[in-house]
Amino acid sequence: MDETVKQKQMISRETYLEKLRQMKGQNLIKVVTGIRRSGKSTLLEAFKNELIEYGVAKKNIIFLNFEERENLHLIQWTTLYDEIIKTVTRDKKYYVFLDEVQLVNDFEKLVNALFTKKNIDLYVTGSNAYLLSSELATLLTGRYIAINVQPYSFAEYALAYSKEKNTDRLFRQYINASSFPEAVTLAQSNETLVNDYLQSIYDTVIGKDIAQRYKLRNLHNLHRVISFVFDSVGSYISPTNIAAALNKNSQKTISHNTINKYLDFLVKSYVLYPAARYDIKGKELLTVNQKYYLVDLGLKNMVATIKHDADLGHKLENVVYFELLRRGGKIYAGKINDKEIDFVVQKPNNEREYYQVAFTLNDEKTFEREISAFRNIRDNYPKYLLTLDFDNTNIEGIQKYNVIDWLLK
Repeated sequence: MDETVKQKQMISRETYLEKLRQMKGQNLIKVVTGIRRSGKSTLLEAFKNELIEYGVAKKNIIFLNFEERENLHLIQWTTLYDEIIKTVTRDKKYYVFLDEVQLVNDFEKLVNALFTKKNIDLYVTGSNAYLLSSELATLLTGRYIAINVQPYSFAEYALAYSKEKNTDRLFRQYINASSFPEAVTLAQSNETLVNDYLQSIYDTVIGKDIAQRYKLRNLHNLHRVISFVFDSVGSYISPTNIAAALNKNSQKTISHNTINKYLDFLVKSYVLYPAARYDIKGKELLTVNQKYYLVDLGLKNMVATIKHDADLGHKLENVVYFELLRRGGKIYAGKINDKEIDFVVQKPNNEREYYQVAFTLNDEKTFEREISAFRNIRDNYPKYLLTLDFDNTNIEGIQKYNVIDWLLK
């Protein structure tokens, strides 16, 4: 067997698998979401194989992927429902996996109808937030739980490159490359194919999930907005200041309302993830300006003017944002008086954590800026400094970690 194929099979998406294990048998619809090619189908396959290993009979597992040609005849929800129900007997437990279910007409009705069957444990995936649109969310209020899947974390990426023992070199590669599972596999066998692969993801998400779905005619303006936002990862932006920047010295103007819609489409397609601004002292969300983070830094190279090995501070922040997301909680960009806190994480148990991210604190000015923001916070919740410095120390009650150690722990 080819070495890269073996490595691909070995990389277990343990964070997500553990969530599926916990949800197994719960009276809830398990909704697995995320950008195309982030590994949702592979995750469901891995979980299906686990079920078989634990003794579930293959005939009690129904697995359908609606991107496959042989399932096209099932895209009417009533036809599909009848097909599933005729293989189900009342006295047995069945596990039903519906991959890219949004391709089924009136999939909401299908999901709702299957959920009423008490002997069916239901798992569905989809590549855009339409799956959890207000209509479906209203229909299934309190009856579903969502798992959002992203491309590889650094820990997963390191597993793919298990022969590379220099984690500093590997991390520098990680923040400049793509972490889509297939892109990582391609990079190990044929680097030149990676850009073509990323371009196909970009074209499909922008062309199909956004332009086609929302019937957009002016693709030029959409690409201008995307290029601007990709170059502004980790910076405070708003539709108004994007419009001001793009309309300067331009013949064709674009309104901040249009930009607002484009940003919403990019978030709903899981290309961008927002971090709203939170006033720590006033304990309120601020409506002006927020930050956006890019689901895969390799996509940045498709359109952005800032290329490889540039803007490393913001790329580092991007990596930390997604790791915090994987570890659970709501993530905000913090403000305390006139100072900024990179991340405020509201944990599910009502606890809170504060994070500052910097490439290095060797420069005294940077050190003072990062520490002084923490000094203004009067509560006793944990405060973390993440850098690429080699020391893990405690400074005035603030825990400083080497970011690579933190990512791998």
